[in-house]
Amino acid sequence: MIHLLLQYLVNMIFAPLKNDRLLRAARGEEVDTVPIWIMRQAGRYLPEFRELRSKHDFFTICQTPELAAEITLQPIQRFDLDAAIIFSDILVIPQALGMNVEMRPGVGPVLPEPLVKPGDLNKLEVPVNVEHKLKYVGEAITLTRYKLEGKVPLIGFSGAPWTLMAYMIEGGGSKTLSKAKGWLYQHPESSKKLLSILTDVVVDYLVMQAESGAQLLQVFESNAEYLGPQVFKEFALPYLCDICKRVKARLSGQGLHDVPMTLFAKGAHYALKEMAKSGYDVLGIDWTVDPAEARKQVGPNITLQGNLDPCALYASPEKLHEMGSEMVRQFGKERYIANLGHGIYPDMNPEHVQVLINAVHSC
Repeated sequence: MIHLLLQYLVNMIFAPLKNDRLLRAARGEEVDTVPIWIMRQAGRYLPEFRELRSKHDFFTICQTPELAAEITLQPIQRFDLDAAIIFSDILVIPQALGMNVEMRPGVGPVLPEPLVKPGDLNKLEVPVNVEHKLKYVGEAITLTRYKLEGKVPLIGFSGAPWTLMAYMIEGGGSKTLSKAKGWLYQHPESSKKLLSILTDVVVDYLVMQAESGAQLLQVFESNAEYLGPQVFKEFALPYLCDICKRVKARLSGQGLHDVPMTLFAKGAHYALKEMAKSGYDVLGIDWTVDPAEARKQVGPNITLQGNLDPCALYASPEKLHEMGSEMVRQFGKERYIANLGHGIYPDMNPEHVQVLINAVHSC
């Protein structure tokens, strides 16, 4: 009863949604035109982002609701996008578990004291009180949703357990993930223990985001491409399914029946059929997957999202418009959300983003 009252009060401060294309497409309903948003749309390719970032540390921005909201709104103020995605980072979860995470210029995220052996799991601060440790994300979502004034829906997100585990063991990015994958083969039970810990945090985190005002939730399994079919089915898919099932059950119990969930497992083309049965409403695919094959694998009742090669935005405006139109033609206008097949690159010309948006909306 308390949760329902809180949700009612939260919704009272939000303006009615004016553009619901994204949510309609996620639910498989008819849309007037294909919706489009872009992964990392609030980021370094925008000069207004770089200006604000020059004044603040990366995680200071993430942890300051006013700054996170400002950055989230930057691409919405510049482009005719159909959704905003809250500015944050998947590595706030390792931070909540007590790990130090730094964003180093020219390097990216670094965890100076990674997990080295199974005994290091005892160093993690569990259980995590998400509403305390990650409260700033919920506050940023509520503030952003209010400032959006109903213009477009707001997306919340989390990294997936395997992807988070990889960062926590590798200590940052890696071309092979050999240390993290080594755990899967050498320490399978400890790996599953860590994955279960992360799953519990992700569930609480996503529920909190929806309670705070997020209207769609996306789970990023960005490192799925490093796993083969069998390893993915043992160490990634069960936890992804568990997250979806538990989040939807808890939200439904609070009267939040209509918060679609998206799974983006980059490189997991080998498991499209299995992911289509995972309970997610939307499956994101990368640019290596043929749209017709993706539709064949997942069936007619799942919305697909993607999948233009991010490097296509280097093309001339004329060629880019042509590729954007062709992408929509291949996917079709039903149960489809246009996006890139991964995040936008930091040296991209912002004007090309609007070219892509125009191409998609004109189809």
